[in-house]
Amino acid sequence: MRAILFFCVFCGLARAGEVVPFSSERWQISARESRIERHLDRESLYLKGGIAYLGDSAFKDGTIEFDLSLPGERGFMGAVWRLVDGRNYEEFYVRPHQSGKPDANQYTPVFNGLSGWQLYHGPGYGVPVTYAFNTWFHVKIVVSGQQAEVYIEDMEKPVLFVPELKREPVTGKVGVKCGNFSPAWFSNFRFEASTAPRLKGSPPKIPVAGKGTLKKFKVSDSFAAADLAEGRPLDAKMSATRKWRDLAVETSGVANLARLQGVDRQRDTAFVRLVINAAEAGLRKIDFGYSDRVRVYVAGKPVYQGNNRYLSRDFRYLGTIGYFDSLYLDLKQGRNEVLFAVSEAFGGWGFQARIENQQGLTIE
Repeated sequence: MRAILFFCVFCGLARAGEVVPFSSERWQISARESRIERHLDRESLYLKGGIAYLGDSAFKDGTIEFDLSLPGERGFMGAVWRLVDGRNYEEFYVRPHQSGKPDANQYTPVFNGLSGWQLYHGPGYGVPVTYAFNTWFHVKIVVSGQQAEVYIEDMEKPVLFVPELKREPVTGKVGVKCGNFSPAWFSNFRFEASTAPRLKGSPPKIPVAGKGTLKKFKVSDSFAAADLAEGRPLDAKMSATRKWRDLAVETSGVANLARLQGVDRQRDTAFVRLVINAAEAGLRKIDFGYSDRVRVYVAGKPVYQGNNRYLSRDFRYLGTIGYFDSLYLDLKQGRNEVLFAVSEAFGGWGFQARIENQQGLTIE
C-alpha cells in the first residue's frame, strides 16, 4: 500500500548554513516510504520513491550539502533546488549501479513532471565517480546563476561542472529526492543561500548545434498517440483543431517539449510542425532525433514511424536522443507541411532536426 507522509511547516527560516535535522517539522515529505531512523550510528532520513524539501527555504544561488548512504543497488538519489512545485525544479542524482561509469550520476532539469536525462547526457551532465557503499559520504552542490558544480567527498575539487542549468534561475525550495528502486539514507543536510558564489571548476566543452540545425518549431497541445490511426493518412481535423506555440531549441539544438506541457496516459503525444516553402520540387534530406517515439506525415500522408524508447533496441539501450534517423522529403514546389508526432513514455520528451542543404528553401 502506498504510504504518503506529510510534515507541515510551522517554523521560521533557518540561519544560513544551519544543519536541519530531518526530524524537524520544517520538512515536507511525500514518498512511498519515509521514516526517521538510526543508520550507521546517525539519525537519518530513509527515503524511497519520493521527495523531501524544506518548505521554509528560499534558494536561488548558494550551497547545498548533505551526507548520503547507498546500498549499492540500482537507484537514483540526490538533491533538488529552485523547486517551484513538485513538478518543476533542478535535480542532481547519483546512480549507484553505474558506479565508475560515465553515467554514474546525472544533472537534469524537471519540467512539468518530466525528467530529461535522455536529452541531457555526456560532458556537463554526468561524470564517472566510484562510490563507497554502506557507509556515509559527503555531497556538496554549489549553484551560481545558470551554472553549478558538484563535489563528492573531496570538497576542494568538483567532480562535475554543469555549464548550463536549463531552467530559469528563480528562487525556490531545496531538498532531497530518491526514486522508486533502491532506497537511500540522508543526514547532515544544510544549505546556505548566497549571491553568485564563486565556482572553482572549469566548464567542459559542450557540443553546439551544427550546420543546418532548425532553431525553432511550432508545437501543438498534447493528445493521445492512440488517436493516430496506424498507417493511414492523418485526419485533417487532428492538426487543424490543435493549439500551437513556438518553442526554441537549446544550445545543443534539442527542443525540450516538456517546457510547454507534461504528459499523462490520455495525452502523451504532440505534433512538431515544419512548413517548408520550396522554390522548386525535389528531394531534400532531413536528419532528426526524437524521444521516445515518432510518426512523420508529409501533406498528411504517413511516411515514417520510429521507436527510440528505453530498451527498445537491446537490453542496454538508453534511448538517448541523437541524429539517428533521416528522411528524403519529396517536396513539391511551394508550401509543404511536415508533421512529426512525438510521443513520450519517460526520461525526456524532445525533438531535433537539421537540413544541411537549405538552398531554395524557406522554413517556417
